[in-house]
Amino acid sequence: MTGSLKRWVPWLALACLVVPMFGSYFFDDMFSSISYLFADPSRLELGWDSAGYGLYTSGYSVLCVFGGLVVCGMLLDRWGVRVTGSIFVAMMAGGAAMVAWAVSSGMAPGRSLTLAYTGCMLFGLGSEIAGVAVTRSIARWFKDGPMAFAMGLQLAIARLGTAFALIISPKLVAQKSGDAVYTLAETARPAFFGLALILFGCVLWGVFVALDAKRFPRKKEDISGQAADESSFRFSDVVRVLTNRRFVLISLLCVFFYSSIIAFKKFAGAILVPRFDIPAEAASWMVSMLPFATVVFAPLFGIMVDKLGKGTLWMLSGAVLALAAHLLLAFAPQGVPFYGYLAMVFLGFGYSLVPAAMWPAVPRIVPDKVLGTAYSLIYWIQNLGLMLFKMLAGAILGMAAAGSTPGADGPVWVEMMFVGVCIAALGISAALHRLKL
Repeated sequence: MTGSLKRWVPWLALACLVVPMFGSYFFDDMFSSISYLFADPSRLELGWDSAGYGLYTSGYSVLCVFGGLVVCGMLLDRWGVRVTGSIFVAMMAGGAAMVAWAVSSGMAPGRSLTLAYTGCMLFGLGSEIAGVAVTRSIARWFKDGPMAFAMGLQLAIARLGTAFALIISPKLVAQKSGDAVYTLAETARPAFFGLALILFGCVLWGVFVALDAKRFPRKKEDISGQAADESSFRFSDVVRVLTNRRFVLISLLCVFFYSSIIAFKKFAGAILVPRFDIPAEAASWMVSMLPFATVVFAPLFGIMVDKLGKGTLWMLSGAVLALAAHLLLAFAPQGVPFYGYLAMVFLGFGYSLVPAAMWPAVPRIVPDKVLGTAYSLIYWIQNLGLMLFKMLAGAILGMAAAGSTPGADGPVWVEMMFVGVCIAALGISAALHRLKL
């Protein structure tokens, strides 16, 4: 293999890694821009309401929170990305298939919700460990190269899956007027489309495994492709990670910052449509500005982090922008779409700044042999917050629909919750900046 071709192999590996994540992001956000449908379950043959939808979305984090992420992260360090990643990419596809069956089968609403919730749990754990495997792989393939740029590029392309979901779902499930009922076949279209993307990603994951096996062949008895003395896993290493102040702060920043965006996206349609008096399709384009912004700016900010450093300054700036965005969404004048678009601009920049600096910082403070465990611990803490905030947002909107919330309507109450989350993220990023990570 020529030197020029060898230089392109890491980028080919990266191309194979991003497609499963693209499919995962699409499937996770396939109902976000049409979440307004669940406000009136009488118009859904599926029969779910907003609280049920919130419960379904929270299922993504259940297995992750209750030990799955941490245990599987340790397995990742023990068995390596090829074996562990393959197991959980398959789990991601299996969980997605369960959800697609649940929303199309015609069973009673309670049973379909239970089955979809179970599928979402499997999909969530599979997606998160697959994501850890992808991040771990990029750290290894680009260890002595443009790691922040590669991670930013992976993040950008994966988030195109979110943008694709936000835009195409309202077209797959076209808005109906009056009291027309949405059939099972209509509401299931995004699920089957997302499942097809994930299955294609599984094929490319197999290509990556072949590339990785050639680049990092097994040595001695080590299944991960590293020398045995370098990859020996000890629980004492995990304890040292958990007592690292910088690692703890990065984990907390991750949970609060991502909750302010990911949990928001799950209910974007239910928030933006009534707040700014816009049709559902306009709301989908509005919130799609978030992932589209990362497509351009996440790799760009990754290059800046590689060249300039000062990662904590970028994290602090992103947290400020997220807070400004949710303040606008909570307190801007009712029915003026300009403020919604401005909020999405702020949130999009923040969504690019923080991850571009945060994820490449982890390999600098954590030993390589427990890097999979470290990323899994961060994802575990993140999913704990996501599960709680998704359920809380769904409950708030459900109470508002039932007339149980005093003073303000549901979207404003949800946004006030997100303002508090952003204030916490800002304080944590300021603490990291003082530690000069």
